[in-house]
Amino acid sequence: MAQIGFYHLTRSPAVEVLPALLGRTLAAGQRAVVRCATAERVQELDDGLWRATDPLWLPHGTQAMGHGPWQPIWLTAGTDVPNGASFLFLLDGVEATDLSAFTRVFDLFDGHDEAAVAAARRRWLAGREGGHELSYWQQQPKGWARRK
Repeated sequence: MAQIGFYHLTRSPAVEVLPALLGRTLAAGQRAVVRCATAERVQELDDGLWRATDPLWLPHGTQAMGHGPWQPIWLTAGTDVPNGASFLFLLDGVEATDLSAFTRVFDLFDGHDEAAVAAARRRWLAGREGGHELSYWQQQPKGWARRK
């Protein structure tokens, strides 16, 4: 079963939060795939990760760049995992039905969008029913607080 962390964004968009989370992923020796709802969102994240300053370097790729097996971080609007990632990041309300390939899942959602919060609650219930280990993190003025 996967560990699923729900990240309730209250002050920053995902493009600002992802660099720190992905940096920790790489520091732990893991690979990641980031699933987005649209190709436009993939492009936005691609641009944002190249401009990130903390950490300064986040090597990543997209289908447009190719070389998927070489990429430590893969950005996609599909279900492809060409880099063998064990960490999955879900954005924009994207749902993943098969988590068997992943040890950790990061579900980031916009806390200012009531529909996104309601959808995250439904994903929480589905994760609990699926027997996954769940955690909930709420963004604070500085950092994150784990909630129950």
